[in-house]
Amino acid sequence: MRRTRPQKIKDALTFPLRAFLLFHEDRWGLSSQASERYDYAASAVTGHCLDVGCGSNRFICEALGGRGLGADVYRYAENTGGVILEDPSTFPWREATFDSVTFLANLNHVPASLRDAELGEAWRVLRPGGNIIVTMGLPIVEIVVHQVIWLYDRLFKTKLDHDNERGMAEGEEYYLTGTEIRRLLTKAGFKRIAYRPFWTQWCLNGMYIGWKD
Repeated sequence: MRRTRPQKIKDALTFPLRAFLLFHEDRWGLSSQASERYDYAASAVTGHCLDVGCGSNRFICEALGGRGLGADVYRYAENTGGVILEDPSTFPWREATFDSVTFLANLNHVPASLRDAELGEAWRVLRPGGNIIVTMGLPIVEIVVHQVIWLYDRLFKTKLDHDNERGMAEGEEYYLTGTEIRRLLTKAGFKRIAYRPFWTQWCLNGMYIGWKD
């Protein structure tokens, strides 16, 4: 799934087309936005990874070649290998189990009342020197994308919107601002928080990386 530089240039030039067509699998020699996000996140993973909110579990299985574990509160039909978290505020793993923890385009879907506890658990299960990776689009992008996906599902009878599949819980949001993400990560104990934009998505999306010193 790792992209070459020529592939990244091609993806950047065709970003509006890829964004409009909303395909979730690579096609026509172009990367889907999901694969693109996984490629960026995988470049920041340092070892054994816990992917929280794994959905289909593609990130662990494909982008990391099985080098980690996916976890979610909902069992999606295509996810046969991920762990189901009965209580997302208490992870079932010992301290210092993972080298990286990822929240890929989903921290906003953790109910606000649970975010501090869940990020605290992410910090606890990380080894010293490990990192957390949170991807999030710009607020206006997240709002537009959710509306476009909703429209696609209605017009073409697709099932692109996983939020509709499982339902939006109280306290979930369509996006988090960069300021809020930094505040949450800092409160959980993460240091040296940096932001890396996804240039092949015209810097409309990106990832926050924090470290457990």
